[in-house]
Amino acid sequence: MTDMRHRNAQEGATLVELLVSIVIVSISAASVLGVLSMNVGASADPMQRHQAMAIAESYLEEIFLRPIDDPDGVDGEAARASFDDLDDYNGLVDAGAADQFGVPLAGLGDYTVSVSVGPSSGLGGLPAGDVLRVDVQVVRGADISYTLSAYRARY
Repeated sequence: MTDMRHRNAQEGATLVELLVSIVIVSISAASVLGVLSMNVGASADPMQRHQAMAIAESYLEEIFLRPIDDPDGVDGEAARASFDDLDDYNGLVDAGAADQFGVPLAGLGDYTVSVSVGPSSGLGGLPAGDVLRVDVQVVRGADISYTLSAYRARY
């Protein structure tokens, strides 16, 4: 007879059990969506950091293609397109990344590039006057600041 009662009883969940499960699923979904929204908000950050790094590398490459000593004997050329030695770049500030002729690069106007070139104190036993340190700093807003430094020797 107990078998008969068991067969006639309906199986399922009560209203309270359903409500509790809905609340648990809602809390879990809200947590997952919160994490996803934080990731989406920060997903552009790595791209902007990579752009800052690429800008700094391109400026440094441009600078290092110039000789240390001024070839024409005139120091301090006024325009970037006429820079002909490393120390001409000292104090360069570009509000917005630009190519070697000073033409702004599309889509990179939010970056500020600052260059400093100066003597380095005796790197590896070389005289201080024969070694220059080049620092290229690229800044975008308050979150991204990337500095790339390198040394160049006369030897």
